[in-house]
Amino acid sequence: MNRQIKEECDKTFADHIAKKLSLHVIHEFKFHDKRKWRIDHAIPTHKIAIEVEGGVWTKGRHVNPSGFISDMDKYNALSCAGWMLLRVQPKDLYSEKLLDNIRECCANKEDHQKG
Repeated sequence: MNRQIKEECDKTFADHIAKKLSLHVIHEFKFHDKRKWRIDHAIPTHKIAIEVEGGVWTKGRHVNPSGFISDMDKYNALSCAGWMLLRVQPKDLYSEKLLDNIRECCANKEDHQKG
């Protein structure tokens, strides 16, 4: 995917989340000071990370052994930093299921902060 198309897709996704949930999404959010790790889509106010796992059926980077192991390190670092991680296939990025997952994460974060 060329850079311009990706930027347009990222903006469309951010607009979608803003319209549906009134939340601000940042793309390619750098969450780690020492590593170059980035989150595909981040909602920093609630520490929600959304990672798009492409290439599931085409044997892409996320499913080859070294990519899989690298992703585990990144996802563990996210968890240790207090982030909630949602993993989706590209086809599910605009789904009601993802919106429900984000709503649930927000509610759980608020409940945890109260208690």
